[in-house]
Amino acid sequence: MQFYYGNQMPLRILDEAEFWKHQEEEHTVVIRELVAGLEQPYVDALEQWENVLSATHQTVVRFIESVVRSGGVLSPALHQEVMKLVQGCLNQSLQFIEFCRHVKENSAPVQSNPTAVVVINHIIRESEYFVGIAQTLLYSA
Repeated sequence: MQFYYGNQMPLRILDEAEFWKHQEEEHTVVIRELVAGLEQPYVDALEQWENVLSATHQTVVRFIESVVRSGGVLSPALHQEVMKLVQGCLNQSLQFIEFCRHVKENSAPVQSNPTAVVVINHIIRESEYFVGIAQTLLYSA
């Protein structure tokens, strides 16, 4: 992400969050579809993650609409809420990464499927990319 957006930065980080929360939501489906015989507790957890990530995605979309309607001039309260949302998205991605690592390390069907291991590693790296973006914004603010 480039940092020459100036006062458009809150909208830019929300765009990133919107994209990556949708990606993570889709990744739950990818894992379920890719791993034949995935243990039911992991299937159930992935379905729960899909629902949670979908809800976060929709929240981000609502914030984008609010920022756009503000004409790019955010009140201090809205700016603070955007920052809290980004922090929440970051924490959620960190938890999703840990969950994916847990599945990769503890699921026999995943461990016996080299393609699944590669895909889950890719999913983890993509979520880590968003974490880096969110941390940069939060720690530079």
